[in-house]
Amino acid sequence: MAKILLFEVKNKCPPDNILRKVPRRPKNSDVRSREHLTLDEVKTLMKTAGSIGRHQHRDRTLILTMFRHGLRVSEAIDLKWDQVNFKAGSIHINRLKNGKPATHFLEGDEMRALRRLRREQTRNPFIFVTERGGPLTRSTVNKMIERAGYKSDFAFPVHPHMLRHACGYYLANKGVDTRTIQDYLGHVSITHTVRYTELSPHKFKGLWS
Repeated sequence: MAKILLFEVKNKCPPDNILRKVPRRPKNSDVRSREHLTLDEVKTLMKTAGSIGRHQHRDRTLILTMFRHGLRVSEAIDLKWDQVNFKAGSIHINRLKNGKPATHFLEGDEMRALRRLRREQTRNPFIFVTERGGPLTRSTVNKMIERAGYKSDFAFPVHPHMLRHACGYYLANKGVDTRTIQDYLGHVSITHTVRYTELSPHKFKGLWS
């Protein structure tokens, strides 16, 4: 036995457990048929998040904000109150990945949700915070949305980035032009925006009428 171990050390043979192949992460296409949510699915996700957990209003508002403004998780958890202008009904969006910042309008339901969240919070620069007052982490948001998706009985697993895609597809389905969607989502290159308009049924509307 000692000779075998010595041989392994000399030849730098890894243990058996290292030799076993690590299971590969399945492709997104193998897990779900699409990488975005429909408007009805977003509403269901919000409703579910607003009925489970200890921070129902915060979680529901987070999902609404991510969808309406096409936010990545890191962009959402970095939002601060000084980016919100309640008088003007607007919010300034800072984009990651060298994306273009923009100022978006806030709809009435968003304004009401954010005002309530502001009242319920202790004074904190961040909009979406933990019980201890720090900003939410990516892991917390991922788990919350995955759980809400599971509780919603969706036929596929849900992840936060599907809300950003949901925003893009919703705007494309409304017939919003590609350049406007590009600016709204902060894409530097329009090639990242074309995916939404290419799969939109809007351009085929009326073909059979």
